[in-house]
Amino acid sequence: MAEKRDYYEVLGLKKGASEDEIKKAFRKMAMKYHPDKNPGDKAAEEKFKEVNEAYSVLSDPDKKSKYDRFGHAGVDPNAGFGGGGFSGGFGGFEDIFDMFGGMFGGGFGGGQQQRKANQPRKGRDLQKAITITFEEAAFGTKKEVEINKFVSCPTCKGEGTKPGTSKKTCPKCNGSGQISQTQRTPFGQFQSVTTCDQCGGSGKIIEEACPDCKGTGRVKKTIKLSIDIPAGVDNESVIPIRGQGEPGVNGGPTGDLYIVISVKPHKIFKRQGDDLYLEMPISFDQAALGAELVVPTLDGKVSYKIPAGTQPATVFRLKDKGIKHLRRESKGDLYVKVNLEVPTKLNNKQKKAISEMGKVVTEECYQKKGGFAEKIKEMFK
Repeated sequence: MAEKRDYYEVLGLKKGASEDEIKKAFRKMAMKYHPDKNPGDKAAEEKFKEVNEAYSVLSDPDKKSKYDRFGHAGVDPNAGFGGGGFSGGFGGFEDIFDMFGGMFGGGFGGGQQQRKANQPRKGRDLQKAITITFEEAAFGTKKEVEINKFVSCPTCKGEGTKPGTSKKTCPKCNGSGQISQTQRTPFGQFQSVTTCDQCGGSGKIIEEACPDCKGTGRVKKTIKLSIDIPAGVDNESVIPIRGQGEPGVNGGPTGDLYIVISVKPHKIFKRQGDDLYLEMPISFDQAALGAELVVPTLDGKVSYKIPAGTQPATVFRLKDKGIKHLRRESKGDLYVKVNLEVPTKLNNKQKKAISEMGKVVTEECYQKKGGFAEKIKEMFK
């Protein structure tokens, strides 16, 4: 068996260190080797035990005095010096974990007390997905939704007891909701705290359960809610409805309901934020001569004049014809992209007319076509 290291050396101290120096060194070393900071590291775990052992001796004035005089033999219960092991001094592992439990979560051995199961807790939050039309998202609407959820039992008012009776203090945990067990180990006392199995951590027991909720304090029910959908919502918008979740536990607040919005696509409009986008076909004569277009918007039809010589894929902006901003009174814009449509399925008369037009409307009339022809001539000179 390997010889134990000097306890002062373990803590990085010199013999005769003060109580404050010992405490400060212990905190530093214990933090460095704590298993929660070194998960799965066996070497760090052994170091942590060694640091705890050193501190349990040096923090106890009586043990420290014996250790300073006789070394490890002075605190060895089998050596005849009355050392008494490592159960005193700092108080054992439970005190060590009380010190670091809040920092690391008590992962090494359960010295940190568990959160009390009988304290008030918020009820479960619920989520409901609904689908609305594009126009409903743009202008807002009101929807009725059905939610199947637990509600407080109306018979027992959520107490779980038969009307006329009340809960009793749990005899096993005396109302604390927890059972504490202490074990002695070679490194001191090891304390574990578990939820009371008789009362489930509530600290109270029901002798006569409510006949409707069977002692749970809540029942399943389908409720209808009227939901206001504000103008401007979009896909995956979430509307919180406070207090419409499930009942809290031990007097805790009721949970919340979250309405998740899904918007159906529109037949002609595309949406990006608060702006709308529309692709509109136009004929050759409209593009060449200019025209008064009838443009659809969510508010109705509007007239928009495009200039003569409008090129394909030109985009025009119609201000304030988009979607209302969800949190402001302002609105987005409507962007109209005009696409030149080439006619198909022409009869002979129509073909002749276009052919005659082609003879009259020469290359000089086309800015891009004429320029391209000149570049070709330059290439082959």
